[in-house]
Amino acid sequence: MSIKHLVIIALFLIPLAACAPQSAVVQMSSDMNDLRENVKTTREVQRKLEQESVNIQKRIDALDANSRGGNDVQKALADYGVKTDQLSTDIQLLQGKLEENNFRIDELGQKLDDRGVKIAELNARIEELETKVKLLSGATGTAVTSQTATASAKQASGKTIEPTDAYRQAKSDYDKGNFELALGGFQNYVAQFPDTSQTDKAQYWVGECYYSLKDFNKSIAAFAKVITNYPKSDKIAGAKLKIGLSYLNERNPTKAKEYLHKVIKEHPGTNEAAIAKDRLAKLGK
Repeated sequence: MSIKHLVIIALFLIPLAACAPQSAVVQMSSDMNDLRENVKTTREVQRKLEQESVNIQKRIDALDANSRGGNDVQKALADYGVKTDQLSTDIQLLQGKLEENNFRIDELGQKLDDRGVKIAELNARIEELETKVKLLSGATGTAVTSQTATASAKQASGKTIEPTDAYRQAKSDYDKGNFELALGGFQNYVAQFPDTSQTDKAQYWVGECYYSLKDFNKSIAAFAKVITNYPKSDKIAGAKLKIGLSYLNERNPTKAKEYLHKVIKEHPGTNEAAIAKDRLAKLGK
């Protein structure tokens, strides 16, 4: 109730008070006090309500801000997801290009190996020819020199197998399951071409042949040669893994775990490391 209403009531009650008994006046005075208290209480409640309304509005504004912030976060996360997908795509493309480049490098290395062998053969033929020329030139003259050169050229045409062909033949035998034949082919490759780009791989496949033949002691020795003789080979991780698996087949879990842990520690992120983790999990580490 407003003050205006109280004043009107008071003006209405004052004339009556003049003729009313004293008790009535006292009662009216009490009622007026009650009305004032009610007005005061009402105003206090109204003030509290207004303050609460302000607080509620602030909360609403905060919720709106949070909502907008949430939308911004969601948008940022969505953008991040798109960027992550794009990054994954880019990485896959780069991996594809890397694999293609590695294939071309291997192919080029094989061609260089073949040319190197051809050059070595020609140099050997030339030295042989020069030696014969020196021996025969004094007795038979230029004619004999010409004949010797022709004969040496014919011998050169009967060249040995090229490294690429030898490697492919051995690998083909392995893929067909002819492990003993493949073993001989890879061993001959290592012996005949000890310094080519494929020698480390040939030695690795010697170990794989023994492994497939279940001769695990020899497979361990063959894989160990990869690690010792070709420390920069990309077959090192595979050799360590296969040594660990060979020890498993030999029922030597202690040595097996040693090499499997080496693969995980020294070659993290590789397929070999993933296989090693799986085997260790089955062994209970």
